[in-house]
Amino acid sequence: MGEHRHYRHFVLAVITFGGMLNITDRLILSIMLEDIKRAFSLSDTEIGLITGFAFTVFYVVCGLPIAWLADRMSRPLIIAVSIASWSLMTALCGAATGFWTFFLARMGVGIGESGSGPAGTSLLTQTFKGHELGRAMGIYFLGPTLGTAAGLILGGVLAHAVGWRMTFFLLGVPGMLFALFVFFTIKEPGGRPIPPKVSLAEGLAAWLVGIRALCANRVFMAGSMAFGCMIVTGYGFATWLAAIMLRGFHVTTADVGFYLGLAFVLGGIPGPLLGGYLTDWLVRRDARWRAWLPAIATLACLPLYLAALLSTNFWTFLGLFSCGYLVFLVAQAPTVSLIQLAVRPDERAMAMAVAMIFNNLIGQALGLFLIGLASTSLTPTFGPQALTWALIGVSTAFAIPAVVFYLLAASGLERGPLKMMNGPDSSQA
Repeated sequence: MGEHRHYRHFVLAVITFGGMLNITDRLILSIMLEDIKRAFSLSDTEIGLITGFAFTVFYVVCGLPIAWLADRMSRPLIIAVSIASWSLMTALCGAATGFWTFFLARMGVGIGESGSGPAGTSLLTQTFKGHELGRAMGIYFLGPTLGTAAGLILGGVLAHAVGWRMTFFLLGVPGMLFALFVFFTIKEPGGRPIPPKVSLAEGLAAWLVGIRALCANRVFMAGSMAFGCMIVTGYGFATWLAAIMLRGFHVTTADVGFYLGLAFVLGGIPGPLLGGYLTDWLVRRDARWRAWLPAIATLACLPLYLAALLSTNFWTFLGLFSCGYLVFLVAQAPTVSLIQLAVRPDERAMAMAVAMIFNNLIGQALGLFLIGLASTSLTPTFGPQALTWALIGVSTAFAIPAVVFYLLAASGLERGPLKMMNGPDSSQA
């Protein structure tokens, strides 16, 4: 059954939908930032801590041990438990009474979401062959894209209709039901070696050996650092753009949610698919395109984003942002396929967890905090435009090292199609 073509596509669809819920629950906060900021009298710096640091702390702490388990036990079980956990904590965000209770609830969301990504990408990498992986990852990244749009549209409509507290509850409950669906319909693929039972001390020792091996992997480390720096732009715009629209245009929260969600869909659906198909086409000629393509996309999206932010016309703003977002998302599929194919099959969940540490520490915790801090600092000079300049300035500052790391990763790849320095399993390459 696991080898059946339709079942493989079913697994991809379920994992993709799980990624959609993941990002919906993670970024639903962005459309309600202004309401929550007023409710608790928060500064942009405090908002940056809630949206970034609070989520990331336990995401990082729990991500590695959960990923280690995902390389050794049922990945569908880990995915199901993760979805149920973050959905419950999303619902509890609506019960927050101030900065610290909201901070703790967002920590809980981070704990739940730390397990699904590594287990899901590891499962997909085993399910699809190497020459199909770019396209599979391109489809997988439709989940976060649609999740961003769904979070904005549903968040805007629900927050306007029932308030931000009830919105968190209404978006958290369906995830717990979907977790049961995952548990009963997705199975662990056959042919996976069963690791021997070990003691806690032996397991910890093996875990540390695995971490050291990944840290010594040049291609993997460069790709992970590039991923973390590149994604600053993605998290920054997904989190702060609604606030910029509310401050810069005369629109309601519901309008912002709908139109911004529409812009994310218009740019977000073709972007990952284009990146995936381009990757599979280009690496047949030279495997280094797994690093070159995202480097190009990371830089090419910035002029479009800047033009959008400086636009005073609402529709021009949306159109330019959609184009920039499309270009930005071209980088996602080749980046993740680069990271996954740079390691052994039994390292893939752990590898994704380590990569997501860079993704969240740099892209979410540090990036969102620096944007909020820069906005607070620039407000006396630039007023309502302070957040705009903070967003584009921090994004540009991280895009440059992202390109450098992508080039370092490319230098560790051999010339020719699908040849990786660390030689992943031949069945996947």
